[in-house]
Amino acid sequence: MDHYGFLSLLPPVIAIFLAIRTKQVFVALIIGIWLGYVILAGWNPFIGSLNTVQAMVDVFKDDGNTRTVIFTLFIGALIAFIQRSGGVEGFIVYVNKKMESAHKDNVEKKSLYVRLLAGITGMLIFVESNISVLTTGTLYRPLFDQLKISREKLAYICDSSSAPSCILIPFNAWGAYIMGLLLMQGFERPFSTLFASLPFNFYPLLAVAFLFWIIITNKDFGPMKKAETRARVEGKVIADGATPMISEEITIIAPIEGKPQRAINMLVPIVTMVVMMPIFLVYTGWSSINWSQQPGMFDAVFEAIGGGSGSASVTYAVITSLAVAATMYGLQGIMTGKEMINLTLKGMSGMISMALLMVLAFAIGSLCKTLGTGFYVAEVTKSWLSPALVPAIVFAVSCFIAFSTGTSWGTFAIMISIAVPMAQSFGTDPHVAIAAALGGGVFGDHCSPISDTTMISSMASASDHIDHVRTQMPYALVAGGITVVLYLIVGFVTL
Repeated sequence: MDHYGFLSLLPPVIAIFLAIRTKQVFVALIIGIWLGYVILAGWNPFIGSLNTVQAMVDVFKDDGNTRTVIFTLFIGALIAFIQRSGGVEGFIVYVNKKMESAHKDNVEKKSLYVRLLAGITGMLIFVESNISVLTTGTLYRPLFDQLKISREKLAYICDSSSAPSCILIPFNAWGAYIMGLLLMQGFERPFSTLFASLPFNFYPLLAVAFLFWIIITNKDFGPMKKAETRARVEGKVIADGATPMISEEITIIAPIEGKPQRAINMLVPIVTMVVMMPIFLVYTGWSSINWSQQPGMFDAVFEAIGGGSGSASVTYAVITSLAVAATMYGLQGIMTGKEMINLTLKGMSGMISMALLMVLAFAIGSLCKTLGTGFYVAEVTKSWLSPALVPAIVFAVSCFIAFSTGTSWGTFAIMISIAVPMAQSFGTDPHVAIAAALGGGVFGDHCSPISDTTMISSMASASDHIDHVRTQMPYALVAGGITVVLYLIVGFVTL
């Protein structure tokens, strides 16, 4: 039996319903997993409960899953290191000095320069979406206010440069997490699979392209145009009666006082992590090269990258980056060894909730595979659903779930376990289906009013939250609408 019939749908559907209804994704996933194991135990709740606990433990039987969780904790430590060292502030101060000297008397050019710099900064800090948002919003808010650029525009730039960049440059917890989900679906080379799907991940590509088009042309429309006109003409960076969303709890780690703030303290660790990722992919995949075909060195390297372990590579890369950062900061006298240890633990503690979500996601992915959820959905829809429609439908459903729940990662966990078997059953390219599921999740993370990234964008920019959602939504819907059309075209052209 390839699936459990209608019962195989209950765990993910219940998890989706509870997540939308309660906004508690952790609780929703736990209940969905528990229900699945109760079904597998012949409706025995006691055995099902014990098996649910065992399923959480079994997540760590997989080396890739364990490395992914460890990597997530270490990336929290790296983020804390970079912030505490003053590297981010040093980078911004350096660039701002260049801006002042180059465009001292030209307000329009200075405004364009600052908007571009904010967008680029959000893209560069791709190690974690919320840190990207917090850094960009906090550092650029004074400059935006000075140049009479609306807070809504700053919030939009923060939001649109964070989650999309994290998914498009997956040398981070996002990439490790997704590779773990792909491993659960039987992909032996998840890194290659993820990167093969990136060209089809239309929504984040369009969101970023649209963002920089808006920044460069300054051709706003809808509510954002009114906000920008208000700020430019009336000098009001927020609307009358607006309530800026500011939280004292949502802050970045302050740099050490009295220490020089150097851009190199941010750039070197991040560049180290990015550069070491492909190097470790080659290292971990070198044994997979088929030397009997006598490949050239160039081909051998690419074959090794394709066969490398993504979870191992990102873990080794971030540990190397941490070691480089610790060495740099120690030589500069920024931190003592004891301070580094305490900061490491503090940074790791901030990623506990994300690590727990990973465990639950891996568990429900494994459960859906055991129940045959995706194959059942494909079987019951095969008679009326055209394979060409699969990518567009996967994207639309992912958008709905992510927008309703406010979580992209929870959406990834549910939708990849359904989309991949569906694509395989219908003969649809699984890379397109994976991209559609990921893009839909990013849509929700990008513009859902209950998404943590959206809320933190409002907080970091001190914008009214509803004004931020209202001004950003038309831009997101345009990118989402074009994405649906592109998936329909890809679906009909490739099948």
